[in-house]
Amino acid sequence: MKDYIKVFKRVEQKYMLTKNDFVKLMQVLEPKMEKNKYYESKILNIYFDTKNFDIATKTIEKTKYKEKLRLRSYSVPKSDNDSVFFELKRKCNSVVSKRRITMKLNEFEEYIKYGKLFETENIQILKEIDYTKNTKKLEPKMMVAYDRLSYYLKEDENTRITFDFNLRYRDEMLDLKMGDAGYKFFENDIVIMEVKTLGSMPIWFVKLMNELRIYPTSFSKYGEIYKKHILGKKINKKNDDLIINKNRIKKKNKNKYKDKIINKNIKIA
Repeated sequence: MKDYIKVFKRVEQKYMLTKNDFVKLMQVLEPKMEKNKYYESKILNIYFDTKNFDIATKTIEKTKYKEKLRLRSYSVPKSDNDSVFFELKRKCNSVVSKRRITMKLNEFEEYIKYGKLFETENIQILKEIDYTKNTKKLEPKMMVAYDRLSYYLKEDENTRITFDFNLRYRDEMLDLKMGDAGYKFFENDIVIMEVKTLGSMPIWFVKLMNELRIYPTSFSKYGEIYKKHILGKKINKKNDDLIINKNRIKKKNKNKYKDKIINKNIKIA
């Protein structure tokens, strides 16, 4: 199989849409867009992080420079020979660069298990990914999946617009062959819209979004899931521990007070 290697930089903007926003927006946008070759896809990602989730922490702190390592598939793999994408994504402000290479699923599994680099026509990207993984001691931490619709603008095929539905995740069974099932992230039917371009956003598009009062936002799927699922659990545990400790202190103080009353009532013969 010939390797698929991609290195590129682009500007990305994200928008959070309600169902009503999505319907209104599509009424105007749809005539201006073409469906991508892979229009409908089920995207599965395995995100890598340190033992203490250092990458996720930097993500939610909204540092200017962010870096993520992930394995991606555009459907649930059915066999070990299915292709998956191993990519290193770097973001500085809103400019994104990716180093990505394709491998077979079994090649990825052997690499994770034994650290074995497989043969490729261009080993440079794989070595770069391997170096990042090993120096930062990254390991699989979270599966993130969603259903995507992909378009590009008729006037500029380099401007891509995607809509992601049904964001879900799990922090166990971190194997793409186990499917895309996971915990639902949003309580409401929020749609994540991403606009990706090699240049600036079209003026008519910016005006349209302002008219509909839909504004760009900072939202990292992996970062927000970490905040809710991992960090949220830690905070809740601390609060639970605090309540338990407070109750223990109250009980201890109550017993001390009770002892004082008893001792006060003792009469010396």
